[in-house]
Amino acid sequence: MVRRLCATFGAIVLVALVAAEARADAIDGQWCTIDGKRIDINGPRIRTPGGTQMLGDYDRHGFRYVVPAAEAGAGGTVVMRLINDNVMQLTPPGSSAAQVWNRCGPPIS
Repeated sequence: MVRRLCATFGAIVLVALVAAEARADAIDGQWCTIDGKRIDINGPRIRTPGGTQMLGDYDRHGFRYVVPAAEAGAGGTVVMRLINDNVMQLTPPGSSAAQVWNRCGPPIS
């Protein structure tokens, strides 16, 4: 009985660890810059720094979208690449210099 209980508990812990790791190793989530820009990625859906909600090309570790007409850089392509769980590089249209974005912390009340 004890052996079976330990095996069950071990399996539950293993599943929880794998699930947590899978979520952390993806570009999905809210990203911020020091100067207050924000991006929210959820699968192929994005809310751009200009506030436009649209679809883009999603990859677990990257994202690409064409800047909408109402925003700076309209028509250009933004490319993002996940560096680690908390850091992402964003390359704006017409630039080879990547910007560093970090996962947003909790909102300040």
